[in-house]
Amino acid sequence: MSFQQGLSGLNATSKSLEIIGNNIANASTYGSKMARAEFADMYASALNGSGTNSIGIGTNLAAVAQQFTQGNITTTGNSMDLAINGAGFFQVTDGTNPTMYSRNGQFKIDRLGYIVNNQRQQLMGYPADGSGTIQPGQAKPIQLPTAGIAPNPSKKINIEMNLDSRAKVTAPAAAPLINFKDPATYNNATSVTVYDAKGQEVGLSYYFQKTDNNLWNIFVTANGRAVNGTDDAPEPLTAAPIEFKTDGSGTVTDVTALPLDITMADLTNPAGALIVTPMNLTLSLTGATQYGAGFGVTNLTQDGYAPGQLVGIGIDNSGIVMARYSNGQSKPAGQIELANFRNPQGLQPVGGNAWARTYASGDPVVGVPNEGNMGTLQAGALEESNIDLTGELVNMITAQRIYQANAQSIKTLDQVLQTITNLR
Repeated sequence: MSFQQGLSGLNATSKSLEIIGNNIANASTYGSKMARAEFADMYASALNGSGTNSIGIGTNLAAVAQQFTQGNITTTGNSMDLAINGAGFFQVTDGTNPTMYSRNGQFKIDRLGYIVNNQRQQLMGYPADGSGTIQPGQAKPIQLPTAGIAPNPSKKINIEMNLDSRAKVTAPAAAPLINFKDPATYNNATSVTVYDAKGQEVGLSYYFQKTDNNLWNIFVTANGRAVNGTDDAPEPLTAAPIEFKTDGSGTVTDVTALPLDITMADLTNPAGALIVTPMNLTLSLTGATQYGAGFGVTNLTQDGYAPGQLVGIGIDNSGIVMARYSNGQSKPAGQIELANFRNPQGLQPVGGNAWARTYASGDPVVGVPNEGNMGTLQAGALEESNIDLTGELVNMITAQRIYQANAQSIKTLDQVLQTITNLR
């Protein structure tokens, strides 16, 4: 009599229950993957390698296979939470041990500016240079910049507008050519803020004055000071008035890059601080029209900005980490690199929602999200465990019955053996 079969069944079922219990325990663990017990039967080897009536000697646990199917993605509202929709693993490192791989995207920023998980492992990817250009190459921990963004002095201004062709002529018959405090000496006005080399604000005001049919003068002030001429005798931006086409669809005068130079050495802001001059700007009126409709500015842009401090980050679906600054600007601070494997089931679980590569898994194939066979990233979301809790509970009941059945087979063999020993 052999108790081997029943005993192996008890051992195998016990391990199956351990796997099921581990699955249930991690049903709410983000990025966790379900494991499945895979069994194989056992046979004793015959002396001559033959025999058709061999009886098996039980079962054993052949493998604990993890199932790398996609888990549900749930939104969290935290911009540092990341979910991979598709193939790939985050690469994390502690700086000492080999790179680990994870599907758990619960990341934070540490005191040094690194993006880290709860195990203090740093997320890896490509860095960006000072201008925000991504530098592909060997992945390294992504570190956000601590310094603010430098100011950018304004160089170009663009105004898209319509001047009312029905407006009356407002040019005075005698000097001064315009009185900025007298609306009767001009037709319309608008303004824009530009920035000097220090990022200080300079308020430019534009005054449009009709001199004749299809002819307009433009006067400009900087912080209330006339840019051309003097404050007492302002002069227009161009020597001759800007001429519009007879149908009003555009200008006859070339207005793609009108020089606008601010040269006053004593120009100050309202607080009395000196503005850095000269400021050499160009004004474009491309798109300006003169139709029989009211005055309206449809687009007014300039290319400068003030200095700013880092106020937050955002991550897009291609893994680019965008640093956002207090001046409204943003630029890339790095890009996340993902890794994939030909045999993910060959990865070794090491705890902390991470796996280590092995010979069975093969070397990682790396790339950026949303390219090749890599999945896309979704910020403000996490991938839930792919464990089916209901299915695991049913599996637990089944394993319990199998355990009881194997115990019953041992009990039955014991009774048979007892019967034999009582034959005398």
